[in-house]
Amino acid sequence: MPDLSPLDVLRTTFGYDEFRGDQAQVIDHVIAGGDAIVLMPTGGGKSLCYQIPAMVRTGVGVVISPLIALMHDQVSALESLGVRAGFLNSTQSYDEQQATEQRALNGELDLLYLAPERLDLPRTREFFDRLAISLFAIDEAHCVSQWGHDFRPEYLKLSVLGERWPGVPRIALTATATTATRHEIAERLGLQQARTFVASFDRPNISYRIETKQQPLKQLISLIRAEHVGDAGIVYCLSRKSVEATAAALVREGIEALPYHAGLPGPVRSANQSRFLRDDGVVMVATIAFGMGIDKPDVRFVAHLDLPRSIEGYYQETGRAGRDGLPATAWMAYGMADIVQQRQLIEGSDGDSAHKRLLGQHLDAMLGLCETLRCRRQLMLEYFGEASEPCGNCDTCLDPPTPWDGTVATQKLLSTVVRLKRERNQRFGAGQLIDILLGRRTPRVEQWHHDQLSTFGIGTELTDLQWRAVVRQLLAAGLLGVSADGHQTLEPTQASWAVLRGQRSVALRHDAITRAGAAKKRKDSTRTGSRASAVDDLVAGDRELFEQLRAWRAETARAASVPAYVVFPDATLAAIAQRRPDSLDGLFAISGVGAKKLESYGEAVLQVISAG
Repeated sequence: MPDLSPLDVLRTTFGYDEFRGDQAQVIDHVIAGGDAIVLMPTGGGKSLCYQIPAMVRTGVGVVISPLIALMHDQVSALESLGVRAGFLNSTQSYDEQQATEQRALNGELDLLYLAPERLDLPRTREFFDRLAISLFAIDEAHCVSQWGHDFRPEYLKLSVLGERWPGVPRIALTATATTATRHEIAERLGLQQARTFVASFDRPNISYRIETKQQPLKQLISLIRAEHVGDAGIVYCLSRKSVEATAAALVREGIEALPYHAGLPGPVRSANQSRFLRDDGVVMVATIAFGMGIDKPDVRFVAHLDLPRSIEGYYQETGRAGRDGLPATAWMAYGMADIVQQRQLIEGSDGDSAHKRLLGQHLDAMLGLCETLRCRRQLMLEYFGEASEPCGNCDTCLDPPTPWDGTVATQKLLSTVVRLKRERNQRFGAGQLIDILLGRRTPRVEQWHHDQLSTFGIGTELTDLQWRAVVRQLLAAGLLGVSADGHQTLEPTQASWAVLRGQRSVALRHDAITRAGAAKKRKDSTRTGSRASAVDDLVAGDRELFEQLRAWRAETARAASVPAYVVFPDATLAAIAQRRPDSLDGLFAISGVGAKKLESYGEAVLQVISAG
C-alpha cells in the first residue's frame, strides 16, 4: 500500500479514526527505517505498531513470535481485514511451507509470522537473503530476559537479525517489562541504539481485587455467579492437578469450563484453546502455559487461585481481561500456604544464590502487592516506574483496609517459634503454633508436651483465622521464614529479632483478618454478568438488537471457522445497535468497521438491523 498514509490504513483496513497514545510516533519512526523498543500494555495496540509499517513499507514484514498454536488465528484475523498475511511453522506440510515462501517472494504478502527457532535453519536464512524484508517485528520481547517470567532460550539468538540484515528496521514489543528487563531486551537483541517508547501501563477498565483464601473454589464460583454469568474468563492454577479439578468442579456447577496445561495431549489442548477463542462464555482453567498472545477481546475476568511468582507475570496474565476496553475483573484468592509453597519452590529451584535472590525479590514485590494498604493499581504501576493517583476502582480503594498494631501478637508468635527451637530443638508449622497460642490441648500438643511452654494459651485474644492471617502477613513481610526441611515448618528471620527486642513495631491489616472472603458485588453494579458492560448505555430495544447481532455473529464465525471477535467485537456491535445505521456508508462510520469487513458483512448486518 505505497500510496496510503498510516492514518489511511488505520481507517480503511482496521476501521479506526485515530491512533492511540504513542502509536503514531512508533509507526512513523519504523516507516522511516528506525529501530524501536515498544512497551505497551496488553490491549494497548502493539500489533498495529508493526502491522501498519509492514503494509506501508516495501517488502514483507517478518514477525517473530513464540505462539505457533495461535499463528493460524492471527493470520485469519488479518485476512478478515484484507491484510495479506501468512505463517511458517511446524504445523504445515513441506508443500504448504513452500507455497507460503513463494507468495512472500512474489510480493503477495504484507506480513509473515514464524517462530524464533526457525531462524536456526539454514534454509530460513537463505530464504530471507532472497526476500525483500520491510521490517523485523520481535513480539513478546520479554522472552529474551533469562530471569523473566516467560523466558524462551531461542530468543537469545535473535541478535542475528541485526547482524545479518543490518539495513532492516527492527521493532521489539512487549506488554510487560521493568526497567531492568527493558535494558536486558536492548542488550540481548542488539537494540542499544533503538528508540524506546513506553506507554502507560494503566488498564483503568480492570478492577483489581485480592481476597483472603478460605475456600477458594467456592469463592471463585461466588464471583462468577455474582458478576460474570455467561462471561468468558481465565482461571489460573499452579498445578496441572488443580487445573483439572477446578475445571471439573466448575462444570458440575453448570459453568462451561475447559482445562489447559502442558500435560494434556496436543490435540486436546488445541481443541480447548480453539473452543475458548471461538465460543462465547467459555471459562478456561489453565496453568501459565496458556494465554500469551491470546487476542480474545471479551475476556471479562481473570482469576488466580494460586499466587503468581512476580508482578510482571501477574500483570501479563491479568492484562488478558478486558482488551476491548470494557469493564473487567482481575481477582485472586491468596493465603498463607501460597507463600510457604513459593518460598519452598525458590529454595528448591535450579540456579545459583544470585538467581534465588532475584526470585525472592520478585516474590517479595508480589507479596507487597497482596498485603498493601494502598491502592493496588498505584503500587503495580510504581513497580513499572509509572507514577499515578489512587484508581478508585480496586478493592483497597473501594473498601479501604485499616491497619492495627500487631506488634504484641507478632512477639507472641515469634516467641513461641524461638522457644520451641531453643528449649526443644523443634520446628512446627502454623497449625501447631496457633494451637499452642490458643491453649488447645490437642493430642499433638499433649504428645509433645507443648502445654508446658510459657507461651501456651497467651494468644486467646485472636481467633484461629485471625492468627492465620497474622502468620500470613508475617511471612509476606519477611518477619517469619520457612525452614528448608521440606515440611513447611516456620522459623525466625534476621528481621524477627528487632521485633522481639521491642526495636520494631508491626502494622497488620484488619481487613485481612476479618473479611470472610466471599466474592463481593461491585458497589456500582447490580448486573448478573459483566457481558452487559457492553450494553450498559443501551435502551431496552437496542439491547435486544445487540443480542440479535451477537447471534448473527456466532453463526457467521462458526461458518467461517474463526473466533467470534474476528467478525466484530462486542464494543462494535453495541455501537451498531445504538446507532442503527441504514446504509453501508453509515455502517462504515462506526469504529471497528473497516473496508474489508464492510464488504464481507455489511449487507448481512444491515439485514439484521432492519429485521430488528
